[in-house]
This record gives sequence, C-alpha cells and structure tokens, in this order.
Amino acid sequence: MHAVTALPAEHRLQDIAQARRLVMAEGRELPPQVLGAQREWIQRSWRRCLQRGRRPEERVEFDCVPRSALKASEERHHELLAVASPLLDELARAIARTHYFALLTDAQGMVIDVRGAADRADRRVRDIARVGVDLSEASIGTSAIGAALGELQPVWLHRGEHFYRDTSVYSCAGAPLFGPDGHCVGMLDLTGVDAQERPELADLAAQAARRIENALVLARPHALSLRLNWPGHELGGESDALLGLDADSWIVGANRAARALLPQLSGLGAPVHAGELFALDPQRLFDHARASELLDTGPMELPLWSGLLVQLRARRAGQEGRGPLASARSRMSLHQLEDALVRQAVASARGNVAEAARTLGVSRATVYRKLGTRPVPRK
Repeated sequence: MHAVTALPAEHRLQDIAQARRLVMAEGRELPPQVLGAQREWIQRSWRRCLQRGRRPEERVEFDCVPRSALKASEERHHELLAVASPLLDELARAIARTHYFALLTDAQGMVIDVRGAADRADRRVRDIARVGVDLSEASIGTSAIGAALGELQPVWLHRGEHFYRDTSVYSCAGAPLFGPDGHCVGMLDLTGVDAQERPELADLAAQAARRIENALVLARPHALSLRLNWPGHELGGESDALLGLDADSWIVGANRAARALLPQLSGLGAPVHAGELFALDPQRLFDHARASELLDTGPMELPLWSGLLVQLRARRAGQEGRGPLASARSRMSLHQLEDALVRQAVASARGNVAEAARTLGVSRATVYRKLGTRPVPRK
C-alpha cells in the first residue's frame, strides 16, 4: 500500500488543493513532494475523468443500476455475500466510533452490501450507502472504489483527492478482493462523511479483504486445505498461503499469498496439480492431515521443486480450525486407529521410517513404538 504523507490536517488539505490546481487547472505533472507516493495513481484517475470530458464542478448523480442487473449481480455473488457477511459485521464494530461505515461492491463498482453506522438522515450518506448504487470511476469519478478496482491494491483518499467537488466530503479506504481463481471479484470500502482523516483504515480494509479471500478459498468444495508459510513463521495467520485440493490433488482454489509463494499458480484458469508444486507424493499431504486429527503433530516441512523449503499444515474438509483430540481417554479409545495411521504412513513412505515420521510430525522412536519394532542399531 502506498503511504500517505504525514501532514497536519490543514497542510494536508492545502497539499490536495495544490495538486488539484496543478493537474486540473494547469494540466501539469505533480512534483514528488505533492501527495507523496499516491500522486501517480491519483493523477492517472483524475486525467481519465478529464479525458471523459468531465469537470470537477459538475453535479454527481448517484445512480442505481437497473433492478435486473442488481438481481443478476446478487445471484452471481451469493457466495461472496454469504462469506463476507460475518466479517463485515466484525469490521463494522471495529469502526463504529469513527463515523465510518463499510461498503462491499462487485468488480464493476456496484454496491452489493452496506454495514455499520451509516447515518441515513444525511443525504450524502444515503447517496452511497445503498445496495445497487453505481460507484465506479465512470459514474462518480475518482474514489477509493474505482481506484482499488483499477490499481488492484489498497488505497486511501481524503476529501479533495476525489475528482468531483460533490464527492470531496468523503474520506475512504479501499482494498480489492480476489476470488479462489485469482480474479478480482469486488472490493471493500470504508467511508466517512466530513470525517477525520484515518489512513490507517486502508490497512484495516486490506486485512479484512485477506480474511474474506481466505474464507472464499475454504468455501469452495475441496477435499484438503493446505496452509503454507516460510520457516520461522507461525502457521494460522492471515498471511498464510492457503490452498484447496480436490480428492485427486488438483488445486481448486488459492489465495493471493499462495500465488505469490507458488509462481506456478499465476496462470489464471490453468489447472495445476499438487505434484507440479511440491517435490513429494501428494498422498503424503493427506496422510499428514489424518495424522493431525489424531496426534499432536506440528507442521511438516515441504520441499518445493525450486529447492526451497516451506512449512505446511494440512486439514481435511470440515476439519479446518480443529486440533487433535485433547482428551487422554479419547486417545486411549483410538489406539488402534493411531497404529493403523502410522502403518499407512510407513507404507506410503515405502518403508522409510524417517520419512514417515516427518510426515506424521512425530519422532522416529514413536513410529517404531507404534510398529512394535525397534530401530536397527548403526554399526
């Protein structure tokens, strides 16, 4: 995310006013010190609006799309709406005292959900806090919604950084949302009206977007989910690479972190098999998942074909978020299953006890004990 220049409120507004004068009135390029790192994409958006023949003083009409288009979008995004709903409620609570509210849009900038303390007695809030309203750049000019969808990165806009004077009352953060196939499916927006500037909301929006994206991966039908990260990083956070596999080890979904960690996934729409990503038999991933349900196993080390090593935790569908059975009594009743699991892992490793132990996340001594044999002493 581009950093927002840390200026006092009055100086910040003066900086924005100078930028508007240079680009919109004089047609000049912004110098580096004006608007900071944001200047490039903001002036790109302003110029697109000018090239459409628009002027900042024009009145903005906040139009809703036809009812048929709204219904089609709701049907197309039913999974996104269902997955995002509880996360949007959490987000709304986090920003409740700031006079900001949350908008969820589709990839064209149409609002498909609204959450939070939106004061609908204020016309300026009512204008945008409506399902079906078109908030794309073509409709309302430069905004966090159009910018996030155009730049495909988290953004922050304050007051006059919006193109139109009518929209200069808004301050907003935006973050794009990517589906399990890597395509942008919409964006998340946090907006305030005549509100104090809070650029940190761009980071909050970006984190919330990652949570929604991860939930979308897990919502797609899969047989196995994989969490991966580099050694030294604790697994279980929103920064994990997340993959969904079907029963034949084909990748059926991946989040952005997975596409960054595994370049083979960058080709949108091209089917990828786990065997193309990991330098081991994919069956071992399923073995590790079964072991994790019964034994107190840790992450397994996973070699990539690039020669790099990552750590991984696998879970079978429906087992995400569940740890191994904690009750000693329950464990005692599953001894036979545990023994069978160990034997299966050894068989999958073609008798290599060390390899089976790594898959299960236990010591070789534990494997030998479960097998009822002793290690052969080295001569």
